[in-house]
Amino acid sequence: MTDKLFGKYSLENLEVRDKSIAQAISLKPIIVPHTFGRSKKKSLGKTQVNIVERLANKLMRGGTGEKTSGKVIRTHGRMQGKKLRSLKIVEKALELVEKETKENPVQALIKAIENSAPREDVTRVSHGGVSYQIAVDVSATRRLDMALRNIALAALMGAFNKPKSLAQTLASEIVSTAKGDIQTSYAMKKRDETERMARSAR
Repeated sequence: MTDKLFGKYSLENLEVRDKSIAQAISLKPIIVPHTFGRSKKKSLGKTQVNIVERLANKLMRGGTGEKTSGKVIRTHGRMQGKKLRSLKIVEKALELVEKETKENPVQALIKAIENSAPREDVTRVSHGGVSYQIAVDVSATRRLDMALRNIALAALMGAFNKPKSLAQTLASEIVSTAKGDIQTSYAMKKRDETERMARSAR
């Protein structure tokens, strides 16, 4: 019998259609996605960390303290270091996703990542004392990081000073992004914005 995530969700037979992301995503069986940072100092160690744990890690970020999409988000560090609290929020969000989609919620999370991972980004280069931006392809690990960061940030923004809980906003962001609903998905809007900037910098 294989280990099921949170004792509920199988991590076998999950499909990753994006071949680029497939090499950076980890779906190894684990009951509690908490590895205590064992892979932190290894080269490309993040690729060995289960994708659900990486999402929980992104939720532990503090408030940005700066404007993000016209809003200033300050959580005053209430999630920083609270790994078990973050895992409980992710577990509850996955339950809500399963209830709405009637499928394995980890598969919905994978679809959401594939739909929100940008393929191009911009970087700043200096030449002769002049700085300008150029378009660059994004590596698989950075694509995954950017997608997870935007999904987590959308959840934080949706729950900030709102009646909805963080688990509810995280679940709704995963569902809308997995469906490819660009009208309601913050992560997909950020993907389009990043790729649009890259196209203009070519």
